[in-house]
Amino acid sequence: MKYNTDEKRLALPDYGRNIQNMVDYCTQIEDREERDQCAGTIINIMGNMFPHLRDVNDFKHILWDHLAIMSDFNLDVDYPYEVLKKEDLYKRPPHLKYSHSRITYRHYGKIMERMILKATELEDEEEKSVMVRLLANHMKKSFMTWNKDSVDNRKILKDLDELSGGQLVLDEESFRLAENKDIRNGVNYKKPFVRKSR
Repeated sequence: MKYNTDEKRLALPDYGRNIQNMVDYCTQIEDREERDQCAGTIINIMGNMFPHLRDVNDFKHILWDHLAIMSDFNLDVDYPYEVLKKEDLYKRPPHLKYSHSRITYRHYGKIMERMILKATELEDEEEKSVMVRLLANHMKKSFMTWNKDSVDNRKILKDLDELSGGQLVLDEESFRLAENKDIRNGVNYKKPFVRKSR
């Protein structure tokens, strides 16, 4: 009895040994027209194995690439697509460039810093006021995500002052942030918070 472990290693195990045997047989066919027809049949069988992937863009192109890989790029047929080259298969991808920009407070994030700077540029005072309130409440929410203890509102207002370069200075008496329990409960903060007069 011959075991699969004695067989050659499968290039793409997802398709199984039988498909690999079909591809090996196809590469040995001498008549080009018959070989093309055999390759087309193999592609149809491969496609039927994964019907849920038919909606994927370039599904047929991917199958032809897989056929070339399984034949170790030795299958000489008329490919309907430009297939992957053997040297490109093992080529390392280009090195990704990561951003090394400095973040003042990591728990707020870089996007929050950019939004605060944008808020300082707003000319409409009412729009600026609403924006600053939303930013400050989101800063408090971000702070509480990383620090489970309650946060002092003065800390948030101080950080807002610092991140805006002193352009967004808010008075704790006239500006009220969301309560800690409301943030934990996920209350929506679209309405500005106004201190009720006594």
